[in-house]
Amino acid sequence: MALSALSGVLILIGGALIAFDNSAISPTFGYLANGGTSGTGTTVMAIGIIGIIMGLVVVLSGVMISSKPDKAKMWGAVVVVLSILSWFTAIGGIVVGFILGLVGGIMAIRFKPSMTSASPPPAPKSS
Repeated sequence: MALSALSGVLILIGGALIAFDNSAISPTFGYLANGGTSGTGTTVMAIGIIGIIMGLVVVLSGVMISSKPDKAKMWGAVVVVLSILSWFTAIGGIVVGFILGLVGGIMAIRFKPSMTSASPPPAPKSS
């Protein structure tokens, strides 16, 4: 499912913005995250790195949904949970990643793989 993979990329970008743009976030959020003491923003960087890892897992989940459709429900649930958690670690994937992750994950959960049979169904007998 392309939506899940795209949401993972956006979550990854959101995590990278938090992790590597400490100059913009650290003066306010870094001060609060370090318990009110002035710090270097290492806590903020750690949160951003967790967001990057979550983005990579969501991209991997999107690829696994496409390559193993019989396990789509499990990978869809992973995408939904990590998309929700991305609000705390990656700005919700710049908000759009969160929405795409929810839609793609729910679509994967509701996906029913087609049943391919080895032989055609028997023809009805006519009287």
